[in-house]
Amino acid sequence: MAELTVDPGAAGTRLDRWLSARLPELSRARLQVLIAAGRVRVGGRAVKASHRLRGGERVEVEVPPPAPEELVPEPAALAIVHEDAHVLVVDKPAGMVVHPGAGHARGTLAAAVLAHAPTIAGVGGPRRPGIVHRLDKDTSGLLVLAKTREAYEALVAQLASRTVTRRYLVVVHGRVARDAGVVDRPIGRHPHDRVRMAVRPAGRGRRAVTRFRVLERFARFTHLEVSLETGRTHQIRVHLASLGHPVAGDAVYGGRRRPPVPVPLEGLALHAAALAFVHPATGERLEFRAPLPARMERLLSHLRDSG
Repeated sequence: MAELTVDPGAAGTRLDRWLSARLPELSRARLQVLIAAGRVRVGGRAVKASHRLRGGERVEVEVPPPAPEELVPEPAALAIVHEDAHVLVVDKPAGMVVHPGAGHARGTLAAAVLAHAPTIAGVGGPRRPGIVHRLDKDTSGLLVLAKTREAYEALVAQLASRTVTRRYLVVVHGRVARDAGVVDRPIGRHPHDRVRMAVRPAGRGRRAVTRFRVLERFARFTHLEVSLETGRTHQIRVHLASLGHPVAGDAVYGGRRRPPVPVPLEGLALHAAALAFVHPATGERLEFRAPLPARMERLLSHLRDSG
């Protein structure tokens, strides 16, 4: 706990700006997070980052200890599609975070995999053991993890060279007019919301390529198959939303005026249904498929019954 007193000459200064000058070891963004979490108190009460200080006020700053670098194993059920000495392929359920991050310290796929295969601890990052690619929390489907350093390096190289095949099944809002298409638009951080991604002008984002084809059309929704040539954060969600067809169930990119999804979805209508890669040890090309989860089967059944 750091305890500071505002000098009279700092009267009228914003709280976050004043703190960043006195606690240089903490970035202003980090301080704003602490303030928003109520870990900074002025005169004994929590205030906003924009609070204007008065001379003589007492400021208390509670800085939580950093998260442990090593991941703690957490036994949990895994839907294992394939496993050998080198790789592990799982079917991740919607609602499970792949690796620890802000607000998601426990209950991750990485911790469950570490409990299942403890030797994976030295592969990749300490808090992302074996993780070579990821799925969003509310997306389900296939992921491959590396169980050895050699397998990790080989799979990362395959992703970089775009030889890993990833196909998704998705239900989007609206009737997609084209039977098939390609979205080739750069993706980068949203200019006004650092939590979101967005299609950006050339030179402001990284190239992202998404291919899609229509499987079924309904009155207000379309069922698509989507494949990725690149693997940017939220790529499918951002690209489809940029076409005016956001993923059903997507509160982040779906906009506020979309009609509600007609059945409870409990996640995004987005599922990584097929995955193919070259086995890092044998050189054999492996292909895997994961059936649609119940949440998407219910949605499609309702849409079909409704015509």
